[in-house]
Amino acid sequence: MTGLIPKSQKDRNRRAYGLTTFPTFSGLFDEFFNEGVGHELDVFGGRSMPAVNIRETDSELNIELAVPGMKKSDFNIDLNESVLTISAETKTEKEEKEDNYTRKEFGFQSFKRSFELPETLDFEKISATYTDGVLVLNLPKKEEIKKPIKTIEIS
Repeated sequence: MTGLIPKSQKDRNRRAYGLTTFPTFSGLFDEFFNEGVGHELDVFGGRSMPAVNIRETDSELNIELAVPGMKKSDFNIDLNESVLTISAETKTEKEEKEDNYTRKEFGFQSFKRSFELPETLDFEKISATYTDGVLVLNLPKKEEIKKPIKTIEIS
């Protein structure tokens, strides 16, 4: 059964009972070239997706995404039936020209996250704000119609 669980790079250097061995130079060399350059470097703090916090109160559901360095115009937020999709895409380009050289740098960042929303939310009143690198979506809950409590007598 343990073969069904994918092993991570960290697990290769571990022994039973949590004891670790020191990595060897050849192991580090192999890891560097087999995993590829840039594998550890990512735009969202070492993750391929931005961190998400979901918080529920009595009146609403809040979804917060940590996406620093973007603008409001970079985001697309779509609601299709009960699936909320948040995506963003940015492209940057910088060029420097000097007498004997030209340096051109460019970058590309994108992500897409989808959430299945419960039917208890009021989809018409969803709002979003973006400040200080955090995208916050407020999803208010529907006003529930209170049903009268029926008391059942025991005979």
